[in-house]
Amino acid sequence: MELLDAHLVPAVDGVAFGLLLFVVAAGLSLAFGTAGVLNLSHGMLYAIGAYTGAELSDGTWGGLALGLAAGTAAACVAGAGLSAATAPLARRGHLAQALLTFGLALIGGDLLIQFFGADELPVHVPEMLDSSVTLLGHRYPAYRLCFIVMAVLLAAFGTWVLTRTRMGAAVRAAADDPQMLAATGHSPRAVHTGVLAAAGALAGAAGVLGAPIIGPGPGTSENVLMLSLVVVVLGGLRSLWATFFAAVAVGEVQTLGVSVAPELAPYLLFAAMAAVLVLRSRFAEPAGAGHGSETSGPDPVARFRGRLTGPLRRRRGGAAGTAGVPGTAGTAGAPSDAGPGQAEAGPLPGRNRAPKWLARLPGRAVRWQAAPLLVLLGVLIALPALLDAYSISLAGSALALGLLAVSVTVLTGYAGLPTLGQTAPFAVGAYATANLADAGWTTGPVQIVLSALAAAVFAAVVGPAVIRARGTTVLMITLAIGELTGAVVNQLKSVTGGADGLVGFPATQALWGGEGMLEESELYNYALVVAVVAVALTLLVLRSPAGKLLTGTRGAEARMRASGHPVGRYLLVAHICAGALAGVGGSLLVTVQQYLSPADVGFEIAAFALLAVVIGGTTSVIGALLGAGLIVATRDWVAGSWPGHGPLLLGVLFVATVYVLPRGLAGLRGGGPGGGGSRPPSCTAGDPGAPGAPGTSDTSGTSDTSEASGASGASGASGASGASGAEDQPPSAPAPTRAGKASP
Repeated sequence: MELLDAHLVPAVDGVAFGLLLFVVAAGLSLAFGTAGVLNLSHGMLYAIGAYTGAELSDGTWGGLALGLAAGTAAACVAGAGLSAATAPLARRGHLAQALLTFGLALIGGDLLIQFFGADELPVHVPEMLDSSVTLLGHRYPAYRLCFIVMAVLLAAFGTWVLTRTRMGAAVRAAADDPQMLAATGHSPRAVHTGVLAAAGALAGAAGVLGAPIIGPGPGTSENVLMLSLVVVVLGGLRSLWATFFAAVAVGEVQTLGVSVAPELAPYLLFAAMAAVLVLRSRFAEPAGAGHGSETSGPDPVARFRGRLTGPLRRRRGGAAGTAGVPGTAGTAGAPSDAGPGQAEAGPLPGRNRAPKWLARLPGRAVRWQAAPLLVLLGVLIALPALLDAYSISLAGSALALGLLAVSVTVLTGYAGLPTLGQTAPFAVGAYATANLADAGWTTGPVQIVLSALAAAVFAAVVGPAVIRARGTTVLMITLAIGELTGAVVNQLKSVTGGADGLVGFPATQALWGGEGMLEESELYNYALVVAVVAVALTLLVLRSPAGKLLTGTRGAEARMRASGHPVGRYLLVAHICAGALAGVGGSLLVTVQQYLSPADVGFEIAAFALLAVVIGGTTSVIGALLGAGLIVATRDWVAGSWPGHGPLLLGVLFVATVYVLPRGLAGLRGGGPGGGGSRPPSCTAGDPGAPGAPGTSDTSGTSDTSEASGASGASGASGASGASGAEDQPPSAPAPTRAGKASP
């Protein structure tokens, strides 16, 4: 009885808190399970209701009713607007939806703060509910007991609507068989809009009624979103009652768990989320036809460019397809496009024979592909002479974030594992460098190597939990890993400094015996050298036979497994290498900033890294660097001229990228009439990442083995479509099989 008396109030609080999460998570589950929308702005819908209800509350029943009606209606309208916003992304999968809705959440959060203020608003409940009642000898708030009753009634009503009414039947049919629903005279599009509007209404009502429990203020939307995602993952998408019990369990962990085991409570939720996702992925076979990013829609800019330049590219491709092949005569009247050491009808004897050393030089196409890399490197080298000290420091931070984005490119674009948790190895490398410097290990190369090693070990430990899953499950598992790492950062104060972060450690030395780097130009030059080496090594690996094996697992996993390739081992090695690269980026961040806080390795940074990859093109290493630079410039430089609106500008950048650059900056370079410059490095039939890309037909010139491993052949067809960049596509050599070496 003493134990019950001590924990009764936290236990009942857990029920109230869990039921609040249930009302919110029911809308999120409805949007994702029925409408197929991964809505990362769902917490913002809750905040709309909470702010509206708090603003209209005046301590009367009329104020509560008015706030409930207004907050629910406002969130309902926002949900319907979300339906219109996500409609063009229906064929592009959940990654584009996640980025779009996250950007909308940033925009909406900034607008709410501008309208209602940055302080937490007080909520005035009716006097009858603003009291306490006796519960088993304890005083307990009457409002929370009333909320428990309302939430239970809402769960029962929602279950009845979905299972016993024609409206619920239409909603279930829209999820299971929209074609059959359309055949009965119902519009799946109207049902889709209604579902998202209902999900918004649920979140808005939860915000109004739950404002006394989770009040409106900064951070409310992100906190509610994360907890709701945990509830949806634990409860699944099949039953509202499963979501109900999962929500109550999460509420108990957040209240009773903190009371009973405060040292474990911060880890329990996301550990349980990761465990459930991993177990579910163990019982599901990996995707057979590829597991890369979802199909991207047509890029209107690239399509327009393709129409203008298509005929010219085809003429160039036709000439290149015949002129460069020894022993093949070119078309009559067609100009020769043969490179050094080549002739239209084979090598000529005597003085016209080109020297062997000249034949080994890169061809004109390769030099043209490498030109953007050289231009970018020249610009980066010249920056210290062009910018002030503050801008130079921002450029150094952009290089660190750029390496994080490149590691996300390796996983998302090449391995087909979209991730929201790459900030975990990034944090490991960052805190390793800070602690090494504090212990007197200030030599830069030593810090880089040890930080990369620590991050690689971390990636090796968590890798088996990631590589088995595919698609949205990977996003959720990596999100849970990132949030668990964030919890460790906040709790392990002796190593990380907790919420205060780390500052005051000695400056890094560029080489052994040198002085500590304090000037912004010195730090930037050091970061540039490290970044160039890391990116060069990454490009060499991606263009090597090992890179071909990796892209083969993305584009033709079933064929790779059938031919005896250990796909899981390839993905694990890629995950470890990407973790090491992220660790190098974290080390650079600490060196450049000279301080480190949890915000530098949080969820927002993970979303920024994923956005940088989408901006540049999911298979473009250099594009990821450009995207990171654009994000840092928007967040820290452009926003400086409009103080307080950084999240708004970043949100606009998210939304604009998803709509305007569906294939990234690399797509603007155009691989042909379709503008497919940012297609994945391996394109096989059925690979959703590269619709209409060449390299999968019988004319590709590759063997069955190379096709199975995702290799796109060096054919006349692919040559006619143009090159998309040195960093975008690995070499065309076929990958080796388990039975023997690659064919020449």
